[in-house]
Parts: sequence; structure tokens; C-alpha cells
Amino acid sequence: MTAGKRATVTLKDVATAVGISQSAASMALSDHPRISEATKESVRAAAARLGYVPNSAGRALRAGRSTSIAVVVPNTGQHVFGHPYFMHLLVGVTAEANARDAALMVSTNPDESHGVAAYERVLRSQAASGAIVASAAINDPNVNRMVDAALPVVLVGRFVHLPHAVSVGIDEVAGAAAITRHLVEEHGLSRIAHISGPLNHQTAVDRYEGFRAALAASGRPCTHTLAVGDFSEESGRVAARQVLDSMSDVQAIFAANDEMAYGAMLEIRSRGLRIPEDIALAGYDDVGVSRLTTPGITTVHVPAESLGRKAAAILFDLVDGTAPDPVHTVLPFDLVIRESCGSHPG
Repeated sequence: MTAGKRATVTLKDVATAVGISQSAASMALSDHPRISEATKESVRAAAARLGYVPNSAGRALRAGRSTSIAVVVPNTGQHVFGHPYFMHLLVGVTAEANARDAALMVSTNPDESHGVAAYERVLRSQAASGAIVASAAINDPNVNRMVDAALPVVLVGRFVHLPHAVSVGIDEVAGAAAITRHLVEEHGLSRIAHISGPLNHQTAVDRYEGFRAALAASGRPCTHTLAVGDFSEESGRVAARQVLDSMSDVQAIFAANDEMAYGAMLEIRSRGLRIPEDIALAGYDDVGVSRLTTPGITTVHVPAESLGRKAAAILFDLVDGTAPDPVHTVLPFDLVIRESCGSHPG
């Protein structure tokens, strides 16, 4: 078999040939005690037959030498480093990388027209032993490429079309339902607008689904309207303008993140309306602005830093061959009640 042919063989090919998971195949090749000798022999034989060459970065990590991991965010650097959610996520990833004496590479797109650059940079360089992918769209084919590559990958969020991928997230449907129930049951509000994120992202879809499910389950005659933003402050203001122009009797606005909720707050106030006396307001994420406004914004706390740290910890285990079979890990969320919805916490 030629060198070029050998380079195309992945650990996934070896695992498929033996009929076991990719993580089990990795553990077998690293002589892990959890794997039986018979399975180890089968994996070694399949690797030799197919011409599989183990990833050098993975070997370095198992040997205790310094290695590197990548965080792939298919957005511009300005978007990533200017958004508090990503900064908290990166703090968590960095903490785990530092604990493992590993370097961290952050790969973003140079502009909106280069949608594959963030992925290609990591796949071509072969400098990282594994990658974390965050904020990818539902229909982004590059996520599939990353998952199918030999490189160990952990996704942040829920990807329903990739049930076998390793991922970390929270129950976004439940989080949005919890905050909607609070508006309906605790405050008796029934005319509520939702400002969603871009609906080609599963996070936005799930938060909208949770909102609608809670209204339907309330048993009350609720009406709602939808305006779509892009998770930015300015899009929240534009969406709130649409809501206020089209739904004059709106009682509350629930935005799918705090940045858009703050934009909505600016638009509401520009019209001489009061929060919460005239319109209640709620957001989602709790990563900064929601606790700094007056009134503070009721929101769902997403443990972004913990998500980053957990994603990195699982990634290192995948590289090391000690992770369990692929699974979606769900971290808990908290409903944070502040004054913007009419409540008086404390």
C-alpha cells in the first residue's frame, strides 16, 4: 500500500472493520486495560491490514507531552471575540487546556463570504489533536466533514442529524419553556412576542420550540408573534420595532438571548414605554448585559464556561482513547428572575 493510500485510512475505518466504536478502537491501540486482549488483537490486525497510521498528536498526549486542540467557530473573529457567550466558552476551554498543558488554537472565518476557512485551516494543518466546534448552522456540511474525519471532534450544541457525534449542551427547549411559563403563570401575561435567533441554528429553533410548547401547555388563551434576529443587539432593536408596530397590545417580549433583549429594551424605551410596567422583558444566556441594566433582565443562565470546560475535557479523553461511546452531554440551566418581568427577587 502506498504512503498516499495509507494517509487516507482513519481510526473510524479501523473501528468499522472490527465492529466496535471509534473510542474503543483508540483504547485498544493504546493498550487500555478496559479493552479485552481479543479485541486489542483484532484492532491491531485491522490497523495493520488497512495501513492505519495513528495520529502523532494523540500519541503525544498519551505520552504526557504537550499537544494542542482547536476551537472552530464559523463566524468572523469580530463576532466571536465581541460576543460575551463565546468569551465565557473560551475561558472554560482555556482552563481545561491549561490544566492539561495543551496549547489552544482558535479558528474563525476572515469574513462572511469565507464560510469554510475556519474548518479548512484546522483540517489542513494537522496541528491540532482534536477540535471543538461551536455555533455551527444546522445545514453546515462542514460539521459533517469534521465529524467524519480522523480528528476527534466535540460539538457544542445539539445536532439532531448527527446522533452519533459527541456533543455538549443544555436543554434549550426546557430553558425557553421555563421562562415562558414564568411569564404566563406568575405574571398572567398572554400576549407575548418572541425574538428568535437565526432559524438555521438549532439553538434558535429549540428556544422557539420551547416558547411555543409552554404557551400551548398553559391551558390559557395565549397569542404570540415572532420576529427573527441574528443574536446581535441591533437585530433585537429592529425586531422589537417590528413587534411594537404589528402587535400594539403586546404584554411581554421574550428574546432568545440577552444581547437582543437589550436591543429590545432600547426600542421600548425610545417609545416612552416602561419596563416592566408597560411591557415585560426576558432574555436568555445570562453572560453579561442582563445583570447590568436597570431593571435587570430576567433570563436563563447558560453555563457557557462550564460548557467549554466540559467539551475540552471530553475532547482530551477522546484523543487519549479513554472516552465512553459518543453521547450528548447535557448540563443544567438556571432560571434567573430579575425585575424586567415584573418580579421582585429577594
